[in-house]
Amino acid sequence: MQETLFCLIFGHLLPYSMSDSNTTDFTNPSTFILLGIPGLEAAYVWISIPFCTMYAIAVLGNFIILFIVKIEQSLHGPMYYFLCMLAVTDLVLSTSILPQMLSILWFNSREISFSACLTQMYFIHCFSAMESGIFVAMAFDRYVAICDPLRHSTILTNPVVAKIGLAVVLRGSMFVLPLTFLARQWPYCRTNIISHSYCEHLAVVKLACADIRVSSYYSLSVAFCLIGLDFFCIAMSYIQILRAIFCLPRRDARLKTFGTCGSHICVILAFYIPALFSFLTHRFGQNVALHFHILMANVYLLVPPTLNPIIYGVRTKQIRDRLLWPFTHKGN
Repeated sequence: MQETLFCLIFGHLLPYSMSDSNTTDFTNPSTFILLGIPGLEAAYVWISIPFCTMYAIAVLGNFIILFIVKIEQSLHGPMYYFLCMLAVTDLVLSTSILPQMLSILWFNSREISFSACLTQMYFIHCFSAMESGIFVAMAFDRYVAICDPLRHSTILTNPVVAKIGLAVVLRGSMFVLPLTFLARQWPYCRTNIISHSYCEHLAVVKLACADIRVSSYYSLSVAFCLIGLDFFCIAMSYIQILRAIFCLPRRDARLKTFGTCGSHICVILAFYIPALFSFLTHRFGQNVALHFHILMANVYLLVPPTLNPIIYGVRTKQIRDRLLWPFTHKGN
């Protein structure tokens, strides 16, 4: 997925054009040069401040979530296990791009080895696919908890949760692996300059001096399958959840039940809305500057890891209470 699944589908619309002066004749360079954010070099220090802040919040917030769930026995349940999976995914996803991005902004360090570039590409797309899969698992957990609460503990046992987590990991890993394998096989003889701040799949393979339709068609089919299946499952889960909520006789019961889904709905929106906005700017903003596209690509990779721990910390009572416990019991 990033850029994510949206860019695997629609990446052919992105403005990754090169000027003729950047092309040269060589075969399979050992290093690539990341272009960064062209046109905004003078503002790199200022641009780095919000990016660095978002990364710090993402790392600190997700580690706090993991720590609280680990030490609080009452949070050892399916919903919070999936939340821990989401936190780990967010940590890996944000760490896959931000250190490289900051090295460009702070030190003008643009070189990345061919192997490191492919590794970064794999981690970005793989963990983006995993994050989408985790949202499906969380939607299923909410569906069972609300629509069949008496069987929730018997359906979502620890072994079942572990199997779902393993399936999410294997799905993301196996579907994305051929993209990296194909990218490694192409001969690169046009240029070693990548018009991006990180090694996005299509930005890299477009540098190949070969017919890359296999990569394009595969990425297209995988992205449509992953996004289509995940969106369908999440939508069906929440249709059933809403039906169950509106069947409750009391208004306060409906509000309380809907509130248990609020955090999940917020993180889903935080994941898909920035990606959709970026896609729309690529699809309908042909006159938008390249630096804006690159900034958006970085922002929507960082927004979910930054917002997810904040949303769950504020909206989930158990996590909020445990987080505030040292302050509320300070006088005791």
